[in-house]
Order: sequence, then structure tokens, then C-alpha cells
Amino acid sequence: MSRERARRRAAREAEVARERVVRQRKVARRQRRRALVRRMTPQWRRGRTGRLARRSRGQRAAIVGLTGVALLLIWTFVDDLALRLVLVVLLLLVLPAIVVIALDRRI
Repeated sequence: MSRERARRRAAREAEVARERVVRQRKVARRQRRRALVRRMTPQWRRGRTGRLARRSRGQRAAIVGLTGVALLLIWTFVDDLALRLVLVVLLLLVLPAIVVIALDRRI
């Protein structure tokens, strides 16, 4: 009777070992396939990149809006074309410094 139980237990253990090997092969094959697909698909950067990436949508809208208002005021109140162009170029050159000073306060 104990020999029969030992033989059945050995058969069960052998079956479990075979199933484990089959499962490991499937997992390994799935991982290789996923790695291949990951290598073959192009990678896109997620999220925002660049100089304005640190700004929220509201901050970027405020930057664009206030710059537009400043340009409108320059073109409305300044009569001389050369002075208008100089002020616009000056505004565009100084704008990054103004943004950093106004929005990068760490108190």
C-alpha cells in the first residue's frame, strides 16, 4: 500500500514538474515576444518636452495672452514703425527672463 502511494505521489510530482516546465516555456516565449514587439515599435516621448514643459496649461496661456496684449499695445500706441519693430524684438528677447522672474519663485 505505501509503495502504491509513493508511486502515485511520484507520478503526481512528475506531472507537476512537467506542467511547471511547460508554463515556464510559455512565460519565457511570451516575454521574448513582448521584448521583440517593444524593440520593433517606435518609441514616442510621452508628456511635454522643451522649455515650456515646466509650465502648466494656464501659465502657458497667460504667457501667450499677455505677450499678445503687449504686442497689441505696442502696435496701437506707438506711431513710428521702426520703434514698433524695436519694441517687439526687445519684448521677444526679454520675454524668457520675465517669465522666469515671474513664474519661478520659490518662497
